[in-house]
Formats: sequence, structure tokens, C-alpha cells
Amino acid sequence: MQLRSAVCGAGFKQLRPVAHASLQSPQLGPVSPQQAASVHRGAVATRAGAGAKNQLTLSNQAFIKVFGVGGGGSNAVNNMLNSGTVTSVQFWVANTDVQALQASPVDPANKLQLGSVLTRGLGAGGNPDIGMRAATESEAEIREALSGADMVFVTAGMGGGTGSGAAPVVARIAREMGILTVGIVTTPFSFEGRQRALQAKSSLANLKENVDTLITIPNDRLLSAMDSKVPIKDAFKVADDVLRQGVRGISDIITIPGMVNVDFADVRAIMTGAGSSLMGQGSASGEDRAVQAAMKACKSPLLERGIDKATGVVWNITGPSDLSLFEVNEAAAIIYDLVDPEANLIFGTVIDPTYGDQVSVTIIATGFGGADPEIGALKGSSVRQAVAQTAASPSPQQQRAPPPALAPPSFSAGGIEIPEFLRRRRQQGK
Repeated sequence: MQLRSAVCGAGFKQLRPVAHASLQSPQLGPVSPQQAASVHRGAVATRAGAGAKNQLTLSNQAFIKVFGVGGGGSNAVNNMLNSGTVTSVQFWVANTDVQALQASPVDPANKLQLGSVLTRGLGAGGNPDIGMRAATESEAEIREALSGADMVFVTAGMGGGTGSGAAPVVARIAREMGILTVGIVTTPFSFEGRQRALQAKSSLANLKENVDTLITIPNDRLLSAMDSKVPIKDAFKVADDVLRQGVRGISDIITIPGMVNVDFADVRAIMTGAGSSLMGQGSASGEDRAVQAAMKACKSPLLERGIDKATGVVWNITGPSDLSLFEVNEAAAIIYDLVDPEANLIFGTVIDPTYGDQVSVTIIATGFGGADPEIGALKGSSVRQAVAQTAASPSPQQQRAPPPALAPPSFSAGGIEIPEFLRRRRQQGK
């Protein structure tokens, strides 16, 4: 047997045992079966020195998986993979719709069909109960797909069938396996209707019980940041891109060495059992770019509540190679002034030469307790009720207006009633 590096997902390298006649590593020479079995995911085999005993030095980098569930979650993962900006993670998609799975650019080995017996690959028909039963049917496959992960992002669009029903099942399994589980989901646009909004509300409650922290992105709030002429298909792409930035904002802090490093234990401490979380984003270029980006992130329309109510904040600043420590300090001052002095804060800085002159700040505010997320179609129902009540009840002016006086009927000499319009003509002398 020899140890061979195999690429899994998007750039994640894993040393996996490969059957071979001789038990030997190119770097180490002979390796015992016990040593081979002890190689951890992402482990790097090194020689301790010439003539020294062979050793295996294990890397401590966290293994992160992004699990897109259902149509919305799969689209978000596809967008992350195609963008090429979310690295050092392994992408998975799980769906009841085989056609959608086949169209995904994710590695075929990382595609999981849910409920093949129940749905026969035809989807959940917008029914969350079908999505839940399909995931339950495929629980063994889900456990195998999640194995080895230290942290998993469960991403989905709430309101449909597969994502709404299966995402809580995936999250439950991940937590049972001791994996730090972060849900990052969108809620429906108001124009998607009340039925999807009701399903989203119920599914969010189920998902929240099965994740360490749940980041909810209300699609309606994205509209305030969009041009009014944005086509509907691009509106959904914007929602997918926000999911991408949320995953990247957290994963980059853990996996990419920066000016100030944050290890996985720090992130686990702030996110374990944190409950509801919100995300804010901001970008700026030119003079005072870091300050402007931080201010935009703190005032992001995605933040339903102020970050001053958060018990923990994870934030990340990404910029080009000329990003200075002074700029990072200015951005930090903006955020620290807004949060509760008792809040637990961690941050990371990433240098990305592709950013040009732009600086981006992502804030994940955690620990909002049991606050329910905003769902536009349900929020608008009260408006519709008010409109209906207003239409049913007369206005004060209508109530005060006296009824119009009726002229007494007029008859001709022959006893025939004269029509009113003829009577008016007579009175007007016509």
C-alpha cells in the first residue's frame, strides 16, 4: 500500500490509502499499516531529517465541507464553485431532483441523490415533508458524505420542498457526529407567495434546533440593494452570491493565513450553540476604503437588527496587497465602537491580489437568541388585512355625508309618471 494525494472537491487534498503490493511511502520509505491508518485528513508526510526515524507530522487545518441541499442550496454551491473564490473547502450537493444533480459542476463523487426510492429522482414537488422523508431514507449516505469534516455549512433556500425538508435532517446528522454545524439559508421573496413563506417559517424553526448557529438572509432585504431594473433571474443570482460571500467570509478566516491568524478553536468557541446569526457585507475603494467598507457592513440591509445586540461577532477584512495595518485598525475601530463591550469578537485579515483597489468587510453577528427572522410575504399579510378592513368600512367623510334628497315623483295629466330626466329638463326650461 502507498499513500497517494487525491484531489477531492474544489482543491482539497487528502492522503488516502491506495492498495499496493508494497507498504511504502515515497517520502518516508516503509510505513506500517498502523501508521498508514493513522494518517488524518489533510495530513502531510515529512521526513524528520537524514538518518532520523520516519515520522508522520499531521497538519491541524480544519476540514470544511459546504453542503448544498435542494435546488436553492445546490445553486449556491454551483455559484461558489464557478466563482473560484471559495477555496480550501469541499463542495457537496444533495437533491431529490436527478436532473438538477446532473447539471451541477460539482465533482460527481460529491453528488448525493436523496430518497431515490421515495421520489425516483423526480423531486419533492415543493412538499417539505417529502424532502424530510427523502433525507431520512438516505441517512446512511449523508453520514458517509459528512464523515471527516470538522465544520459543515448547510446551505439551502427555505420555502421549497427538498431544501426545507432535508436541510434540518442533514444538520441533525452533522451535529450528532460532533461537527460544528452552521446553517446559512435564504428566505423567499415576497413575490414567491404566502405558501412558500409559511413553509419557510416552519422549516427555519426545525433547522434552528439542529444547527449550532443559523445565518438567515432575507431575500426581500436584497431588493433594497438592487437596481429596480434587475431581471428576476439576476435577483436570484444575487441571493446565491450573498450565500457565497457568507461562506467565504467564515472559511477564509479559518483556512487562509492572514496578517492576524484565527484558528478553528476560536471560531468553534464563538459559534457553538450561538443560535440565530445575521450577516452584513460592505465593499469600498479609493480614499478611506476600509472605513467605508466597515460602515457599509455595519449598516447592511441584511442586518435585521443592530450588531450591538450580538453576543459574538466574527468579522473578516479582505483587500489587495497594499492593504495596510493602519486601514485594518480603522475598520476595527468602527466595528468595536458598535458592538457590546462584553461581546466575544474574533477577526481575520486576508490579502487577495485580485481585489485591485477594493476592500471588503464581512460581519457575522451571532447570539441573537430566539428572534424570528423576517419573511416578507408573511409580514405583508398584515398590510393586506388592513387594506381589506379599510375597504370594508366607510371613511369618516362617507359616514358624515347625508343621503341625497329624492325629488317627489311627478305625474302627467293622464296619471303617467314622468321620468326624472324629463322633469329636470322642464325645471331647466329646455
